Amino acid sequence: MSTELDDAIAQSGLTRHRYLLARWQAERLSQTYADLLASVRYGKAAEFFLTDLYGPRDFSRRDQDGERIVAKMRALLPARAMAAIERALHLNRLSHQLDARLAAMLFDEMAVEHITAQHYAEAYRRCGNEAERREQIELVDELGRELDVVVKKPLVQMALKLAHRPAHMAGLGELQDFLERGVAAFLHMKGAEDFLATIRERETIILERIVAGVADPFTIA
Repeated sequence: MSTELDDAIAQSGLTRHRYLLARWQAERLSQTYADLLASVRYGKAAEFFLTDLYGPRDFSRRDQDGERIVAKMRALLPARAMAAIERALHLNRLSHQLDARLAAMLFDEMAVEHITAQHYAEAYRRCGNEAERREQIELVDELGRELDVVVKKPLVQMALKLAHRPAHMAGLGELQDFLERGVAAFLHMKGAEDFLATIRERETIILERIVAGVADPFTIA
């Protein structure tokens, strides 16, 4: 008999292990950034990060579409916008690799059935990719700063608006809607500096606490 969890996994399009990891990470992030989620100014951006970047869903089609059309967009968007898109694709590939390794460590090598903070931290350390995790934090910060500038450009907003119907007709609706939500979230903040600084600071503290072997690295003041 199908359970609620089985149904959620099936709807996500992910494997069981990747779904369980993504769900745990999304729940952890929602706790770490509860204040941002509740903020009138930053709530929309925080929700975008949680649902469109780290939610327990299969984003492979959207990501493949992004990789496929990035070359065609060079002639349509300013160089700075293209640099932001390419940085986003690199961040996405890195995050996918890190999560795949972490899932394998948790479920295959450690034989974990239900993820806890202690399990997660131990698997994180065993993966031995601290440098890549630091790079991931830096890329999020750098990309966010680029986007904060790019989304304010009228040319970018116009290009995105004009692309809505053609993108959906070409089967690129998922990617188009993702970009529109992201731009709307960043414009709503009216400046992302404090938002990004908060993420960088907290994720760096958590990384340091995990590496140091703190029992509950995710509880920070």
